[in-house]
Amino acid sequence: MSGKVIGDILRETASRAPERTAIIDGAVRMSYGELDRAADRFANALLARDLGKGHAVAILAPNQADYPVFYFGAARAGCLQAHLPIRYTGDDLARVIARTGIEAVFADPGLLSVLSEVRASLPGLQTVVCVGQEKSALAASTPKNDVISLDDFLADAKGTACPVRIDPGEAFCITYTGGTTGHPKGVLVTHAARVMSSEMAWPVFRLLEDDIIFLASPLFHVAGLFSWFTTGIHGGATFAFLRQWDAGAFIEMVAREKITAACMVPTQINGFLSDQDFSEKKLKSLRYINYGGSPMPDALLDRVLDHFPDIVMFEHYGQSEIGPACYRAPERLHDKAGSVGVPFAELQLKIVDRDGANVLQGEVGEVTVKAGYLFKEYYRDPGQTAAAFTRDGWLKTGDLGYRDEEGFLYLVDRAKDMIISGGENIYPAEIENVLFAHEAIAEAAVFGIPDDHWGEIPAAHIVLKPGAEAEASEIEDFVASKIARHKRPRLVAFVDALPKTSIGKVRKNILREPYWKGRDRQI
Repeated sequence: MSGKVIGDILRETASRAPERTAIIDGAVRMSYGELDRAADRFANALLARDLGKGHAVAILAPNQADYPVFYFGAARAGCLQAHLPIRYTGDDLARVIARTGIEAVFADPGLLSVLSEVRASLPGLQTVVCVGQEKSALAASTPKNDVISLDDFLADAKGTACPVRIDPGEAFCITYTGGTTGHPKGVLVTHAARVMSSEMAWPVFRLLEDDIIFLASPLFHVAGLFSWFTTGIHGGATFAFLRQWDAGAFIEMVAREKITAACMVPTQINGFLSDQDFSEKKLKSLRYINYGGSPMPDALLDRVLDHFPDIVMFEHYGQSEIGPACYRAPERLHDKAGSVGVPFAELQLKIVDRDGANVLQGEVGEVTVKAGYLFKEYYRDPGQTAAAFTRDGWLKTGDLGYRDEEGFLYLVDRAKDMIISGGENIYPAEIENVLFAHEAIAEAAVFGIPDDHWGEIPAAHIVLKPGAEAEASEIEDFVASKIARHKRPRLVAFVDALPKTSIGKVRKNILREPYWKGRDRQI
C-alpha cells in the first residue's frame, strides 16, 4: 500500500503540470491547478457545513466540469461519496439515498425535478445543491430552503488544503451496480483500492500525458470514474466530456478539439461507425481507443480497423467490484481474437466449476479473482457481500469463461444469461458475435425464451442498419451456417432499438420479461 489517498492523485499531477488543461466541458476549460484549488474549496465548504468524515454525500449529474470538483473535493473532506445514476426513477433514488444515509445531493438542473418528487420522503436528506451550467439561475428560481446554488454553497470557502487526515484503508466511494435485474447494490471501495488500480492501469493502458481523451461513459459508473478518469488524472492527460452520448456530437468534438484518445463501450463504437455523419477525415486525430464494459464482437473490431488501420485498440475487462481485471494489448488483437486478455500483474484469476474446483485449461467455468484492490463490501448488505466470495476469499464474478495455454481469458457469457436448451449450454454472446457479422445488422441481443419441449430456446431481437432489409429465416440460416445449428435463434424479431443501461449494456431482463410473464420460473 502506497499510503496515498484519492485527493493525492490530483495534487501530484497539479504540482507537476498546473497549467495543463485537465477538463474540457463545452466552452469551459479547467487547468490542473484550477481543478486542484476548486477541489480544496469544495472540501472546505463541506467541512464548514459539517459534511466531512462520518457523513455521506452524493452527486446526481452527467459528465461535466463540476463532477471532478465534487469527486476530489469530497475525497479530501473525508466523507463517503455516492455516485447516483442519472436514469434512476424517483423510487430508485429514494431507495438508495435512504439506504446509504445520504445527507446532501449535488444535482444537475435537469435532474432536480425527479429528486423533488421524493424529497419529502427523505428526512435525512438535508441539503440539495444545484451544479452544472445555468446552476445559479435555475437554483434561484426554486424556494430558497429547497435548493441552493453551488455558488452559495461555496461562499467564503477557501481554496487551500483542508486539515482532514485520511487513512488509505478508509471507505470513500460508492457506485451502484447496473440494476438490470432487481435492486442495485452499492459497491463500496476504499481510497487505497482505487489509488492502486489507477497507478497500476496507467502504464499498462499506454495512454500519454499529452493525450486529449474523450469520455462519454458516465462518471457515476466504475468504468468511467475509476478505470478511465482516475487513471487518466493520475497520468496527467486532458479529458473532454460529453454529457450524453451522441455519435454525431462525438464526431464533431473529435474534429473540433483534436481528440487523440477515446474511452468507450462497444455500442458507442458501433454508433459512430454507423452514424450518417461518420467521416474518417473528421476523426483523423484519433490515435487510440480503449474499450470495455461489454464484449466486443469480432466483426465490429474489424470494421474499426478497416477504417483506421493504424489506430491503437486496447481492450480491458473489469467489474464494479474489481475495477480493472484483464487487458488485451493491441499487438494481440489478431492472434487472440475474442479474448479479453491477461490479468493485471496484481490480480490472481482462476476458473472454477459449480463446486469451486479448478477446471482444466480450455474448460468453461466461473471466473473468480483475488487482488488487493477489490471492493470492500456491498454497503450495508452483509448477506450479499458474503455471497459474493468463496470460503477462501475469491470473488465470484458471475462471468463464465476459459483460459488458453498462455493464460488469456475468453469470456463466453454472464452466468445469468446462459441458455440451457435440452440440457445443452448455449451462450448468447457467441450467437451475437455471429449476428454482428451479418451485413444488414446494426445491433443484436440474444436471450432465452421458454419452450415446452427444450425448456429454453434462443431468441434474437435485431436492429437493422438504415435502409437494410432481412427476413427472419435468412437470419436463422446465416447463424446456422456459422455455428452449430441448435444454437440458431428460433425466434427473430426486428425492432427499432434495444433497451440499454446508461453505459450501453443491453437490458436483457426487459427483453425477456414479456416471454416469461405468468410462468413460475424465469429460466
